[in-house]
Amino acid sequence: QVQLVESGGGLVQPGGSLRLSCVASGTFFSANVMGWYRQAPGQQRELVASIATGGNTNYADSVKGRFTISRDSRENTVYLQMNSLKVEDTAVYYCHAVIDQDYWGQGTQVTVSS
Repeated sequence: QVQLVESGGGLVQPGGSLRLSCVASGTFFSANVMGWYRQAPGQQRELVASIATGGNTNYADSVKGRFTISRDSRENTVYLQMNSLKVEDTAVYYCHAVIDQDYWGQGTQVTVSS
């Protein structure tokens, strides 16, 4: 059984920064892909960023240049550094991992507001 546990969400002013972390635990060797999705009220869940085992990354156009995804494969941990946050970044952020199937974290709230 695999569990994903996120941390690092919170309230921040526009222009501020937050760093999300997600640790994958359980009996497995390595996650093929780890990443972050987000869902704002009334909106569909969307990909924010992902990173593969080899280090290839993928970003949503809306966060390119502001967010950076990284991972520590030995610790099965993925990070999302979010800079220059905007009000429209407000959402619940979900950690995602592809191992033998898709796994999801419980979500962490990010609120950008003055």
